[in-house]
Amino acid sequence: MLEDIRSLPEEPAELRKAAVNLVALVKSQALQIEKLKHELAGHRRHRFGVRSETLDQLELRLEDAEIAAAKAEQIAPLSDAAIDPKNKPKRKPLPADLPRNEEVLSPGDACGKCGGALKTLGEDVTEELEYVPGRFVVNRIVRPRMACSCCEAICQAPLPSRPIERGRPGPGLLAHVLVSKYADHLPLYRQSQIFEREGIDLDRSTLSDWVGKSAALLEPLADAIGRHVQRGQAIFADDTPIKLQAPGAGKCKTARIWTYVRDERPWGGDDPPAAWYQFTADRKGEHPTKHLAGYKGWMHADGYAGFNDLYRSGDVHEVACMAHIRRKFTDVFQSEGSIIAQEAIKRIAGLYGVEKEARGQPPDERVRLRQAHARPIFDDLEVWLHAQLPKISGKSELAKAIRYALTRMKKLRPYLDHGFLEADTDVVEQPFSQPVFGFGGFSRQASTIRA
Repeated sequence: MLEDIRSLPEEPAELRKAAVNLVALVKSQALQIEKLKHELAGHRRHRFGVRSETLDQLELRLEDAEIAAAKAEQIAPLSDAAIDPKNKPKRKPLPADLPRNEEVLSPGDACGKCGGALKTLGEDVTEELEYVPGRFVVNRIVRPRMACSCCEAICQAPLPSRPIERGRPGPGLLAHVLVSKYADHLPLYRQSQIFEREGIDLDRSTLSDWVGKSAALLEPLADAIGRHVQRGQAIFADDTPIKLQAPGAGKCKTARIWTYVRDERPWGGDDPPAAWYQFTADRKGEHPTKHLAGYKGWMHADGYAGFNDLYRSGDVHEVACMAHIRRKFTDVFQSEGSIIAQEAIKRIAGLYGVEKEARGQPPDERVRLRQAHARPIFDDLEVWLHAQLPKISGKSELAKAIRYALTRMKKLRPYLDHGFLEADTDVVEQPFSQPVFGFGGFSRQASTIRA
C-alpha cells in the first residue's frame, strides 16, 4: 500500500484521472459488498428464521417401488392362484397379550328360509390389528356359523367392509402409518422399528403394501378435491421445493410439490376451502399447464415464467402478489436499513389496512372499499416508486426490488376491481397451517394429507 502511495502521479491531470478511477473502484466494491450483505442476510433468515419455504422429505427408492406395485395390485387384484407362494408374505400371529375387543356378528336365531331355529356349528374368527393413539388393540370379529334345525341351511353374517380386503390393518392403523410417513416424514423402515419395540412384527415390505393399496383407495378422493378446486372462479397456485434422492448421481435433486388452493372465505363464499397437491420431479412449466388444463378463471401466483402458457391460453387470468413485492423491500430494509425500502413497506401496510377492513365482506362491498381507499394508495405507490428509481444505483438490491414491484403491480391491479380476488397469495404460501382440507395421491401426485 505504501509503495502505491509513493507511486501516485504528481501532475494534477494524472492525479485527477487516478482519483476518478479510484472512485469508480470504490463504488463497484461498495455495490458488491451491498449485494453480499443482502445475500448473507437472506441465508441467515432462511437458516435461522421462524419459517422456511423448503420442505425436506426423504424419498426411499425401495418404498416407492413397493408402494407402486401394491397400488397396481389394488386396482387390478391377482387371484390367489396367480400369486407366487414364495413372494406371498407370511403372517405371524398377533401377540396374545394385546387387548382384544370382540364383536360377534350373528345371523340371528331363526332361519331366513324356513324360520326354523338355528344351532351353532362353529365360528370363523378374523383378527384385525388396530392402532389407538399410544397403544395397539386387536379387534376380534367373530362370525358364528349357524345351522337350521329344520332344513339344515347354513347361515353366517357377512364380514364388514374393510379398507384392505383380506388385510390385517384397521383404518386407524392405516391412517397412523400414512400420516407418519407423509406428514411427519417418518420412513416406513423406521416405523417398522418403532412397532417392533411395541412387540408388533410389521416388516417394511408389509407397510409398503398397505401404503400402496391405501393410495389406490384414496385416489378418487384426490381427484374429487382437484375438480372442486378447479371449479372456483379464483384459485391460488404455488410450488414448494423438496429434496428427492437421485440414484446413481450420489446426491439429491430438487423436486416440486405444486399446491392449488381454493379459498372463498374472505368474501363469504358458500363453497368449502380446499387444497390440491401434485408432485413432479422437476419444475418445468408443462406441469402446471397439464394440472390446470381444464381450468378457466383467475389465478393468484408469483412471477414464475412456467405459468405463462396458462395465461397465453386466455382461459386463466393472472393476479400477482403484494406479499412478494413487500418481501423484496423487507429483505433490503433488514439487510441495509434503507429508508426508501422502509417507506415502501409503510405504504404497502396502508393497502393491507384496507384489506383488513374488507375481509369477510361480500364482493360488492370489498370493491367499494378498495376503490375508495386502496386505489389511491396503490396509484400513489406506483408513482412514488417510479420517482425513486432514478435516485439510486441501478445495480443495487433496492433498485431490483423497485423494478420487480413496478412489473408485478401491473398484474395485481385486477384485485381492485373484483371483490372475489385477494391482494396476495398468503393462503397458498403457508398451506400446512391453514384450516382447509386437502389431499394429493401418494405415488403419482403429492404426498400430503391435511384435515
